Amino acid sequence: MTLLHAFILGIVQGLTEFIPVSSTAHLLIGQNLFGLPADEAMFSFLVIVQLGTLVSLFSFYWKDWLAIVRATFDLRHSTPERDLGIFIILATVPALLAGYLLKDAVEMLFRQPMLQASIRLFAAALLLTLAESLTKKNRTLDSMTWFDALFVGVMQIIAVFPGASRSGTTISGGMFRGFDRPSAARFAFLMSVPVMLAAGGYEVLDVLQMPNLGEFLPLLAVGFVTAAIVGWFAIKWLIGYLSRRSLYVFAVYCAVIGTLVFFLR
Repeated sequence: MTLLHAFILGIVQGLTEFIPVSSTAHLLIGQNLFGLPADEAMFSFLVIVQLGTLVSLFSFYWKDWLAIVRATFDLRHSTPERDLGIFIILATVPALLAGYLLKDAVEMLFRQPMLQASIRLFAAALLLTLAESLTKKNRTLDSMTWFDALFVGVMQIIAVFPGASRSGTTISGGMFRGFDRPSAARFAFLMSVPVMLAAGGYEVLDVLQMPNLGEFLPLLAVGFVTAAIVGWFAIKWLIGYLSRRSLYVFAVYCAVIGTLVFFLR
């Protein structure tokens, strides 16, 4: 991998982490097009570059997170922010457990990058289509219950194994519970922070043990910073888009690209 590869993959990660078209699938396609090996170093890069988009989330929703963290640990008062913080914690548990228990299986899938990319794209296309066609989309986060949060959290397991778009899966999960698109997207983005932080932090421990760490760090830095900058603009664009339009265009895109990847792999 070169710095140019890391830069381009960082752009891909930033653009596709929040837009529901599976950032992992697009990174795997990029990896294949660049002829990069599907080894442990590449898997580490793909996981840690997601931390760049975590910075995007923090910078975009910093006011929300500040209010949520303060309210969650204030046991004296029950507020909407405190409820949202509890719901985020509840929604995070299933994915953390799945990520820990299925880590080896997930790494095995990544050794066939184009097959895994097609699986993720097809899964995203199916979920987005069902979410748009079968839901009422008339609720906001003020009406969220513990069951809603747990349901979306369980849905996020699909993004871990066998694999789908993380944002697409969680946004669809919210819509399946009747939330409108902007509300489903907001909760999906907020709840993704603990999971991305845990996955990236866990992978950092493996990276620190790499024998060629000095050579690998500049690549990680370029991918990380690029993903963070591009990701912020992607969030801003998507929130505005979802307030006016449906997810069908992303479903069609995933189905078309998934078909091409499957037959050309």
